[in-house]
Amino acid sequence: MIADMGNKAEDRGVNENAIGEESRKINRELLEFLDNSPTGFHAVANMKAMLEQAGFKRLLEGQAWTLKGGEGYYVTRNDSALIAFRIPGKGFSGFQIMASHSDSPALKIKENAEIEVEKRYVKLNVERYGGLLCAPWMDRPLSVAGRVVVRTGQGVAAKLVNVDRDLLIIPNLAIHMNRKANEGYEFNAQKDMLPLFCGGTAGGGFLKLIAEAAGVGEKDILDTDLFLYNRMKGTVLGLDGEFIAAPRLDDLQCAFASLKGFLAAEPNGSAAVHCVLDNEEVGSGTKQGAGSTFLRDVLRRINTAMGRSEEEYLMALASSFMVSADNAHSVHPNHPDKADPTNRPFMNGGIVVKYSANQKYTTDAISGAVFKAICERAKVPCQVFFNRSDMIGGSTLGNISNSQVALNTVDIGLPQLAMHSCYETAGGKDTAYLVRAARELYSSSLCGNGDGEYRIAWAEGQGE
Repeated sequence: MIADMGNKAEDRGVNENAIGEESRKINRELLEFLDNSPTGFHAVANMKAMLEQAGFKRLLEGQAWTLKGGEGYYVTRNDSALIAFRIPGKGFSGFQIMASHSDSPALKIKENAEIEVEKRYVKLNVERYGGLLCAPWMDRPLSVAGRVVVRTGQGVAAKLVNVDRDLLIIPNLAIHMNRKANEGYEFNAQKDMLPLFCGGTAGGGFLKLIAEAAGVGEKDILDTDLFLYNRMKGTVLGLDGEFIAAPRLDDLQCAFASLKGFLAAEPNGSAAVHCVLDNEEVGSGTKQGAGSTFLRDVLRRINTAMGRSEEEYLMALASSFMVSADNAHSVHPNHPDKADPTNRPFMNGGIVVKYSANQKYTTDAISGAVFKAICERAKVPCQVFFNRSDMIGGSTLGNISNSQVALNTVDIGLPQLAMHSCYETAGGKDTAYLVRAARELYSSSLCGNGDGEYRIAWAEGQGE
């Protein structure tokens, strides 16, 4: 768990003339955050530590909430989703929200994981989580992290676990045995993607290892949520240190930038809400996903705890704004033809505003304009993304979340390459851009008249 990220991180070889000091510092902190967040459970635990260090108070969904204006609070669900908020006072006009997600495509370990191969090897049984690129997982050191649920004297409790060493590998089949490997290969998840664990015979060594890492007895483990993760740490690269590469940039880069901006902001008239949901990579239809009631429940409880009526809550939603922050595709240097002919975002070109006529993204002219105004105020560049008209793109959490809480929403992201790989590439300047924009969002308030006109109020001194 991270208490103060960045202070102990190495410079990682960044050219001092390449990017500004602000970007260098934020990149160091981001890469340390990613290194210490092998799963969404760990990412949420690290965000909790950052919030508590900043004086935020923990709330529990199963207890009554007593809230005070000017104070900061956070609540989690399932250990993998988190909402933090700060309320300026009872008379707040609405909610300024940035929502991202904690999960990334990965390989999840099944129960009874050990599979013996001819009494010489033991491999682990896994299944795909989300739409991962399979090839990058091959031939690299991997390990296991997640949570275990153990029995206690009162019932059960979850514990984070991370086997912090090179442990596993998924070996490729030699080209001599598959001469057409470089001509395209369809990976079979049950056959090709199982990691090698040890030599010898199956004997329960995996569960023993997990119990030791969790500091519990094997018999006390009742269930697990465990994932493989790439052991290669994040780094800065490029001639002038203009790129970063790391696991889980999608979408922890946005979640981290949102939190940094949230902690730096001065709420002005609206309640600032930092929201990180889970299971976006598998459709968001879980109790902790964007399709759940989590965000709706928290907003309603804020309204009730501050002594406001149901009508005041609905009025607040009309003057609220949400940024759905999930990374975007940069133009690919080897495949520039895959990008739209006229809307071509590049790494280090700024925040990407995402549009889709078929509503894969929530952005419309109103929400796009409001977000562009926020970027202008923050002196941050922004770009535009459309899919090619003959290609079907992905979707994200914005429109799913709007089915629970209907409010003006824009879909944005930071431009990156190799999305859904276990090692992705992004721009060295873009995280700092999103931190600035998030700070500006959280320091502003929106007031709508219901007829297409919106007034944005800024905190004194912000954006200057």
